[in-house]
Amino acid sequence: MGDYFVHESSYVDEGARIGKGTKIWHFCHIMPGAVIGARCNLGQNVVVMPGTRLGDNVKVQNNVSIYEGVELEDDVFCGPSCVFTNVVNPRSHVSRKHQYQRTQVKRGASIGANATILCGLTLGEYAFIGAGAVVTSDVPAFALMVGVPARRVGWMCQCGERLILSGGKAACAACGATYQESEGLLRAIAPPKSAR
Repeated sequence: MGDYFVHESSYVDEGARIGKGTKIWHFCHIMPGAVIGARCNLGQNVVVMPGTRLGDNVKVQNNVSIYEGVELEDDVFCGPSCVFTNVVNPRSHVSRKHQYQRTQVKRGASIGANATILCGLTLGEYAFIGAGAVVTSDVPAFALMVGVPARRVGWMCQCGERLILSGGKAACAACGATYQESEGLLRAIAPPKSAR
């Protein structure tokens, strides 16, 4: 075992790659070909399948399965029991392994407890998926998504606070980062004050 922690009840298969400082807690299974970055934290009962990639500082809470085709970039948060899929039309009696679709969760995105992410989608940087939401289409960066199916109800700052727009602009009350909305998208103008 390298410079990472694995609870004695968990399995890390040969051929899995795990970064320094990562912690894998109770009853997890990391399969061959899975790549997990540095300083990640996997809660109880997490499965990471072959062909998946987790960036650095990813937090995966209890009861989450990361299926083949899913990629989580740095600083992603997956809430308890959130769900990923990798096939659009599964049948037990029909093998569709050649139809696995890629799902990409961009840097800093957060997925709430019990949310479902359909396969083949991209969740933009720092997107925020509310608890129990069902995401059926791509999500823009910084979007706050809630409901079934999920719809955008606002924007979130990189620091995780909800933004209030005025005249298409927003300044985060918590960290001071500033943003501009244009054509249904939000882009960062200036970083948090602490990073300037």
